[in-house]
Amino acid sequence: MLDETLLDTPEGLAEADHRGLLRGAAEAGARVRTAARNAAEAGIAGLKPDGRPRAVLIAGPGAAATHTADLLGTLAGPGSPVVRLAPTGVAPAAGALRWELPGWAGSVDLLLIATPDGTEPSLSLLAEQAYRRGCSVAGVAPPGTPLAEAVAGAHGLFVPMATAPYDQEEPLAASSPGVFWALLTPLLALLDRIGLLDAPPEALEKVADRLDLIAERCGPAIATYSNPAKTLAAELADALPVVWTEGTSAGPAGRRFAAALAELAGRPALVAELPEALAAHGALLAGPLAASADPDDFFRDRVEEPPALHARVVLLRDRPIGGLTAAPAARDVALGHDTPVSELEPEEGGELETLAELIAVTDFAAVYLALASGA
Repeated sequence: MLDETLLDTPEGLAEADHRGLLRGAAEAGARVRTAARNAAEAGIAGLKPDGRPRAVLIAGPGAAATHTADLLGTLAGPGSPVVRLAPTGVAPAAGALRWELPGWAGSVDLLLIATPDGTEPSLSLLAEQAYRRGCSVAGVAPPGTPLAEAVAGAHGLFVPMATAPYDQEEPLAASSPGVFWALLTPLLALLDRIGLLDAPPEALEKVADRLDLIAERCGPAIATYSNPAKTLAAELADALPVVWTEGTSAGPAGRRFAAALAELAGRPALVAELPEALAAHGALLAGPLAASADPDDFFRDRVEEPPALHARVVLLRDRPIGGLTAAPAARDVALGHDTPVSELEPEEGGELETLAELIAVTDFAAVYLALASGA
């Protein structure tokens, strides 16, 4: 059950936030600036690449690395050479995960290692393996870790991860906003330098500014009725989120939102891109999860039995209302099955800015849902 009164009690939210999630969301803009500065100090701006790599391999644990690879691959556009190296192993512990280079990886490829830990033995071995194969290597991790030494030993480029003092005292959730932006920003700067995507320093500064703006709008002191993140969290209190995205760069934001709901708030969610989402989830909205399928049972025990779980569509868009869009059809399908719709659309700006806004608002919403439901 969601404690909606907690949403409008900043002191209560702070007391419930044992993992520093709200602080990480609020500091996302500062993390971007620090990470960009670390990237510049590491020498990324002075790199003189010979050309674009054949493949960009990304390795790292957990949701942060997955979302980073997803977003970089999307920004790189059609025919993206970005490939995530998924780990194997018997447990998600640092010492149990294993990464391997593909057999074809060689001197024309680039290996990027991104981790908020840096103690994974297999990632250090991966850097050494890449060096022996002739791959270029770059890494983002906390300074002073074994991975930092391994990247240096592989004659690679190491960028210290932008951390805060409390990061060393509290366990970091892989879906934490602070972790995500600290790992992503240096890789954006690097891939901009080699010509794979467009993320110059001025664009990263605009991303930081947009993240600061969202932190002001969605902060714990802002009441639910004027706070889009708290509003979305309240709307999803007893719902199964069905996240539909429209626009290329909205896809990673939707997938990250679904993952954050699962990891931070313990809530299942479905995600798909429009217009295919209408076919993929049409039967779901017409089935027992539709709001019209199971009217409130008169004999249900209101104290002992929770209300039935019903779907709620969350429409994330990164394009204006005008032009070619599947949004009207999406609304018609949802409302035709009495399924409510929540919509988020960013203000105008560059691709990175609008994507950052979608990610920031949904990150705040996932955090509020986690805190108010006691996850």
